Amino acid sequence: MARHKSFLLFICLISLATLWSCRLPKMCLYSQCNTDMAAPIPTQDDVDLSRPDAPFIGWPLERACKETDWTPGIVFVCDNNSGGIGNIRNYILTCVRYAIEAGVTGIVLPQIRTRAADDLSKIMQPHRDFDYFFDERHFRQNLLSSCPQMTIYDSTGDIPNAVKPFKAEPLTPRNLGRRGGCDKRELNKHTDRFDQQFLAHVQTTAEEFKRPVPSLRHPRIFRFSWGVQWDWPVYRDGPEFVATFGGLVRFRSDILELGKKTSAYMRQFAARQDRKGSPAFAGMHLRTESDALSKWPKFENQSGAYLEKAASLNFKAAYLATGNETEATKLTSKGASDYGVSVITKHALLKDHSQDLKDLEALTWDQQALIDFIVLLESDYFLGVNPSSFSMNVALKRHLKTEGLHTRPWKVGGKGDGRSWLMGNYEKYWDDWLFMYDSLWP
Repeated sequence: MARHKSFLLFICLISLATLWSCRLPKMCLYSQCNTDMAAPIPTQDDVDLSRPDAPFIGWPLERACKETDWTPGIVFVCDNNSGGIGNIRNYILTCVRYAIEAGVTGIVLPQIRTRAADDLSKIMQPHRDFDYFFDERHFRQNLLSSCPQMTIYDSTGDIPNAVKPFKAEPLTPRNLGRRGGCDKRELNKHTDRFDQQFLAHVQTTAEEFKRPVPSLRHPRIFRFSWGVQWDWPVYRDGPEFVATFGGLVRFRSDILELGKKTSAYMRQFAARQDRKGSPAFAGMHLRTESDALSKWPKFENQSGAYLEKAASLNFKAAYLATGNETEATKLTSKGASDYGVSVITKHALLKDHSQDLKDLEALTWDQQALIDFIVLLESDYFLGVNPSSFSMNVALKRHLKTEGLHTRPWKVGGKGDGRSWLMGNYEKYWDDWLFMYDSLWP
């Protein structure tokens, strides 16, 4: 009997211990457990956001739109842009960002202002449609899926109940906040309060001009002023928003395809220049076209810095993006004779590919620059110049490969991030255009 009681007591103790162990935290008794605890926390998303065709990651934008209070009947027009791809891309993105912050429920599909082919300084030429540069379907689908509260109108003529003849109200966002005598290029330091300031502006102007409260029946339409592209302090939105927001404006598919082909031809060219057959190549942006400002680095400064850096990194081939054919020839000759670097442009690369060359030459000067943009993104090392917005866009887009969604800001005026380097002047925040780094969407 005593043995039976002892056995029952033993069974009870074992059961109690088993039940209790299930309530305790997992204990690490083996090396495998220690390995799991020591595993590093992932710091980089699997998606390479530096790619020209990277998929759009929408949750940061969706989060921003969920936090917004929306006002029906207000529409923003984002077509007062000009210049090259760097300026136009940032203008559109900044205008859309303001629209989200203000809670406006409509935007007009942005148009793109062209410039004269025979004089690049003539930047106020007629507009072209959004797909002059960008993939319209991609833009619509991803903006509306993240921000379903918004409507994208095809044109100003498609805004319901708009007053005829159409005339948008001008809007310069930074003027709604007190700035206290800052440089006129100062970023908008009141973006956190822009929604309040803008709605107050809507209300006071409605009272002043005896206009009804904005609604779908009585829309208020605002056109942003020229120059707002360098207005928004981007990193106030957090690194994950900055890393993904620019993905809304992807290049249209045929331009992406031609850019990818050109990049592939460049790798073949690079492999032929290297004794070991390496397809690695450097990318260079020479900014010496006719519209370059006189105080910007000259050809001698840019070409010398680029070739010296490329040679020091043991590149045997380099892709050159420039609209100055004369100085492209000079740099190509200098690279071969003085540095042992074979330099080539997109037209030279495509000369043996007749259909691709024909497709390239069917594009305008600014559209051809998108091919350069794509190839430079895919280069193994990029060399550009401050204060070119084109160079900045390429470098900061490439920078997203370093840490993905967690990418920290580009270090301005430093030695680069190991993937890109921008030569130039970095002494004066305004005169050297350093404020653009603080307001650029990569």
